[in-house]
Amino acid sequence: MPSLKPYGAELTYSYAPGVFPSLQLMEAAPNRALRLLLSEKAQGEGVEKLRALCREQHVREEVADKALRRISGKENCFAAVVFEKWQSKLEPSLPHVVLHHPMDEGNLGTIQRTLLGLGLKDIVIIRPAADVFDPKVVRATMGAIFSLRVKQYDAFEEYRQEYGRHTLYPFMLDGSILLEEAVAKIASLYALVFGNEGSGLPPEFASLGHAVRIPHSHEIDSLNLSIAVGIGAYAFVHGGKGE
Repeated sequence: MPSLKPYGAELTYSYAPGVFPSLQLMEAAPNRALRLLLSEKAQGEGVEKLRALCREQHVREEVADKALRRISGKENCFAAVVFEKWQSKLEPSLPHVVLHHPMDEGNLGTIQRTLLGLGLKDIVIIRPAADVFDPKVVRATMGAIFSLRVKQYDAFEEYRQEYGRHTLYPFMLDGSILLEEAVAKIASLYALVFGNEGSGLPPEFASLGHAVRIPHSHEIDSLNLSIAVGIGAYAFVHGGKGE
């Protein structure tokens, strides 16, 4: 088989570094797996389960300590599955979460895992943005990405042309509607929109929907993006249920 290259956005494949993210891949999307890379030191119940799943799917297994160190940047990465990249189709009848220019890899991974935990599986990423398939992002999701529908666009307008029925709720520091007011009358079909970690959403987003503000003390200037997404998403998911 051809030798593997260090990860780059131009590649058609990427890596799920770590035993747990690799297990999530093999359980949620085994058809995307290409190769299993193992360390000579790999052992334990999780490793054996991963090997068994790969054997069932006829995924080639190989010892590749150097490749694992290069992929993860760590000495203690004992497994990784090489997988094919993909572009998902969003579910048009379910809520969406739109991330406009998210640049922090850790944030992007944490957000995906949080949204999966809340049952929101349709995620839009507007580029420029951190690479959703970068191994650092994949690891930060802890494998959640393989159970999500993630679609990337080069412009917000492209997303709206394809999915224009969703009522927009852009989250902004100067949003005119408090979060508790927004969740008191949630549209039946909605998209939550969050901006860049540093600059937030451009001002014009305030006129595209119901601009939402998460109240916080004046002792901080803003919330971390992954925290804001978690708070906002939880409120919308549970706001209509009397919880």
